[in-house]
Amino acid sequence: MISRNKYLNQIKDFIDKPVIKVITGMRRCGKSVILQQIQELLICRGVDETQIFYINFESLKYEDLKDYRSLYQTISDAAQKSESRLYILLDEIQEVDEWEKAVNSFRVDFDCDIYITGSNARLLAGDLATLLSGRYVEIRIYPLSFNEYLAFAEANEEEKELSIQENFANYLRYGGLPGIHEMKWEEERIYQYLYDIYNSVLLKDVIKRNNIRDTALLENIIKYLMDNIGNTFSAKTISDFLKSQGRKLSIETVYNYLHALENAFLIHKVSRYDIKGKRLLETQEKYYLSDLGIRHAVIGYHDDDISGLLENIVYLELLRNGYSVRIGKQGAAEVDFVADRGDERAYLQICYILTKENTDREFRPLESISDNYEKTVLTTDTLLQINRGGIRQKNIIDYLTG
Repeated sequence: MISRNKYLNQIKDFIDKPVIKVITGMRRCGKSVILQQIQELLICRGVDETQIFYINFESLKYEDLKDYRSLYQTISDAAQKSESRLYILLDEIQEVDEWEKAVNSFRVDFDCDIYITGSNARLLAGDLATLLSGRYVEIRIYPLSFNEYLAFAEANEEEKELSIQENFANYLRYGGLPGIHEMKWEEERIYQYLYDIYNSVLLKDVIKRNNIRDTALLENIIKYLMDNIGNTFSAKTISDFLKSQGRKLSIETVYNYLHALENAFLIHKVSRYDIKGKRLLETQEKYYLSDLGIRHAVIGYHDDDISGLLENIVYLELLRNGYSVRIGKQGAAEVDFVADRGDERAYLQICYILTKENTDREFRPLESISDNYEKTVLTTDTLLQINRGGIRQKNIIDYLTG
């Protein structure tokens, strides 16, 4: 089992601290394994196994505990038998009706340290925010970074001999969900696995949780998003497109569907930002996917989409590293990403290959920005190392592994 130390190191800082550790992310991105690794870490620190109460609510073994009263009673019985602190690890907690009532009572009634995982952003909305305000910390888990992907590939006999360029090509094609490295390394099997995950997310985290009846319309919206990675558009754009296909759908309903997909961590909305005017713009946002492999399992892989795919990879890498990300508008030009983290800011342009025809187009928007924050053009070029007025060109693989 490969440790994902970036997340474990974040969680270590909160062990035995009086906050509930809420681990979120899309299904199959690795939350359950991280929870198991927390269990192993606790044992290594001297916690007796009898003090650790681990439940995976996707297992039928715990079907009777999917009511908050039953869950509370079971944990209460365990706490009364233990003379030491209880460590409560609850996987896919959203499967429990009104679970936040039980979790809040654990915190109040017992000497315990609580860790929960969930596959829906609404986990941290509504009642939980009210009951646990200031008493929880969220650790967001993403599919594998490219560095993590390389570690998983190294552990797979069928991948370990591949070059870094071949691994990057596979990362673009198959995405970063850890489970693909447990498959026989054949495209058909990998895409079948990813398509099954897509169906599971759609059914459990989107359709059921939002009582969506017109599933065909929802899938049309998803495929539109998948087909337009790297393009700016709005809910009205989608509504107009669907009308052209003979399907009427209000802009409000489109927004509701988009929010449901965001809450399931399937997509990410990125707003536009006027760099000169220093204000957010309300129209023409972009959407990126949490995993490109799922996209290709649904609509197929196309080489002519490469620029949008590279943007998607860089966007997720920025999120993993704690940046908030927006699309930059600089006059009539666009800066692919304006990334902020604390007092830091970085401007990034993403380009497949620099040519005589497009070099000015990629560098000029960055050159027109008057501040002194870092500005970079990321490309797949391996020979070019342009430094133009302090704006650096950098290879995207070097960026992801640096």
